[in-house]
Parts: sequence; structure tokens; C-alpha cells
Amino acid sequence: MAADAVEDELVWELFENAPVSWSDDGPVLPADVDSWPPGPVLGALLAVIEVDRLGEADRVRFLRASERMVAFQQAASYRAMTAISDAYAPLTVDPAEAEAGAVLEIRAALRWTRRAAESELAVAHDLRVRLPQVHQALAEGRLDRRRAQLFVRHTEHLTVGQARTVTDTLIGEADRWTTGQLTERIRRACISADPADACNRYRRAVRSRRLQSWSNPDGTVTISGLELDAVRAQQALEGINRHARHLKTAAEPRSMDQLRADIFLDLLCGTTGPAGGSIHITVDLATLTALSEEPGELAGYGPVIADIARHTTRTLTDSLWTFTVTDPVTGLPVVDGHTRRRPTASQRRRVQRRSDRCIAPGCRMPAIGSDLDHRHGWAETGVTDSQDLVPLCRHDHCTRHQTGWTYTPIGDGDHYWTSPLGTHYTTSGRSP
Repeated sequence: MAADAVEDELVWELFENAPVSWSDDGPVLPADVDSWPPGPVLGALLAVIEVDRLGEADRVRFLRASERMVAFQQAASYRAMTAISDAYAPLTVDPAEAEAGAVLEIRAALRWTRRAAESELAVAHDLRVRLPQVHQALAEGRLDRRRAQLFVRHTEHLTVGQARTVTDTLIGEADRWTTGQLTERIRRACISADPADACNRYRRAVRSRRLQSWSNPDGTVTISGLELDAVRAQQALEGINRHARHLKTAAEPRSMDQLRADIFLDLLCGTTGPAGGSIHITVDLATLTALSEEPGELAGYGPVIADIARHTTRTLTDSLWTFTVTDPVTGLPVVDGHTRRRPTASQRRRVQRRSDRCIAPGCRMPAIGSDLDHRHGWAETGVTDSQDLVPLCRHDHCTRHQTGWTYTPIGDGDHYWTSPLGTHYTTSGRSP
């Protein structure tokens, strides 16, 4: 039997008991496809549907279903890697030799480099031994490969018990966060799991701080500062950003990236003064009073150990910084304030207390560095009401107005977004 005929027969067999409707053009994407688990039936359906013939919203649902199938297949690939490793184990008494043989097998089969094969096999082993719940979520299409690897990478310093506790706490909602948001939450949970270890690791790393440079093939040079103090680094970055925004006038031909790079070199060469950056720290009341070791949050950077949050509030007096103290139970602001320089406009501060980041789905830009967007255009109302203002980063602010995205507040700081394709999302990533 020809291959095409075999394929058609298999597809019909798979669809025999599946809730699939048909049109003259073939199978129709079911309305409930978002709830279909990945597997042979979903794979067969996606294989025979022509995505270009779908409506606009269905194309997005097709994409989500395809990504679930990719995760399903990735889990199978990791199982195959560990199975190959198992097959090499009886061939030698030395586990390292057996592992080297498995790596050679994988790299030869997939035409990978040795480094790539070693890295992927290490992830496969970690998913089987340390974090089986992550492998299960990958196989069920609830996590993709990127998120699964984040759990592996950012919990590798924890004990197996701690790593599984962190994972169990976050894995149920990991699919609604971007990889950047998930990374922040894993880092915060790891600090909470073992505050003393987190503090020691941070201090050891800062002792290794260094500057490196290397030449690029095009003749340029890259300069990189490694293992830097988080607060001072964030302060420096914000100072450079502020200076660049000040210089970016209509007559300035350089892009923001070029301006930031030039200011950076000017500072290193001593040809410009201090940038005077500002920072914002969020910390709960128990941590601030040393009754807890929960991490604080440094805007634009992410979670920081409790010692950094307390030290910053006590000692950073030579530049602008603002703070928000939160209730340790509810997470809601208790009090906020600023140091030394005059505060921002009261409306801006109220908006930033309500939403500490850009409200576009998945965006992590701090509100302090974002635009304020009128949900209803000023031209419509003629007034500026803080209840109608939300923080949107410059990119998402422009995209919203240029392409027709809309949003509506739905409580608890969340917002319901509608795209021009008719799809719906929320800022939090929860189901709309």
C-alpha cells in the first residue's frame, strides 16, 4: 500500500471516534480544541487542516494546539534520550564512560555538537530523576520546552526536596506566565526555600565580580560586567536610560540603543558626570523589620534577597529611590514613599501603586519607566482621571494604538484585552 494511502487510513481510524466535523475543504477546527490533550488524534487533526484557510481567531487556536503537540513530542524525545543512556549503562562499570557513549550516540543520531548533546541529556536526566512533575506537564502540553528548562536550570542548586516543593508551588500556573515572569517567580521561590543559602550564594558571586572584554568579528568590542551588585547595577542602568531619554530629541539622529552605548562609554572614560539613576524597591513589612527573610523586588531586575532590600532602604541616600511596603499576607501596598528629591506627579504615583508594571499581557517593564495610557482617549473626555490611566511601556503603548488592541479593567489589578483578531487575553495570564 502506498505511503499516502496508509496515512489516509490511519487518519480516518484516528478520527473515527473523535468529535471532528467536516466541510467540503476537509476537517474543521473544533471549537473546543484548546481543551484537547496532545496526542495522535490532535496531531492527525493538525496535520490535515490547512491553517491558511482558517479564520483569524482559529489561526491563533491552531498555534496553541501546535505548541502543545511540540511539547508532547519534546517529552517523548527526552524519554528516548534517557532510554539510550540506560542502554549504555550495562556496557561498562564506569558511569562516566556509559554517559559518554550515550552522548556520542545522541550527537551522531541528531547531528548535534557534543556540548548540545551533553546539555540536552542532562536536562532529560533531571526531568526523570529530580523533577518528574515537570516532565509530566511537558508530556501533557501544559508546559513547553522553554519553561521546563527554566525549572531545571533555576532549581539545580536546591536539594531534590526543595526543588520539587518550588516546582509544585508554581507549575499549576506556569503556563500563564511568560518565560521572564516564570523566571522571576522561580527565583523568588528559591530564595524563600533557603534564604541563608541564597544570601551566601549572592555574596560569593559578588566577590567574583569582574569586567571582561572581547573583540567581535566585525572589529567592534564588547565590554561586560559580571557578577555585579544587583542594586548598584540597576541604579547605573536606570541612570543611563534616564540620560538617554533626556538626549533623545527630534534633532537627535542616534537611536536609544546608540545613545545608551555612547553614554556608557562616556561614563567609563570619565567624559560625562554621574547618571544619577533611580530605583524602586518593593518589600513586605515583616522583611523590612527583619521578622522575615522573604525576598524583596527590585524594579527592572526582579527578586533580591532580604538583606539587599533592608540594606538599600537604610543606606541609599545619594540618589532618588522610591519604595512600596506591602502586607505580607495580602501583598497589597501598606505605605509608599520616596527619598530626597521631589516626588512624581500624584496621579502618576497613584497609577504606579495600582499597577507596578506595564499591563500588556506578558510585559515586565516597570511602571516607573512606562508611559501612562488613557483607556479612553483624552480627546473623547477632555479630562485626565487617574482611574482611567494605566502604565504601558512605550512599545506596547504604540502597538495598542497603531493596531487596535483594547482593554478593560476586571479587578485586582488585572485587565481584559481584546486583539484585532478577536482573541482575548488577560494581563495576569489567567483564562479570560
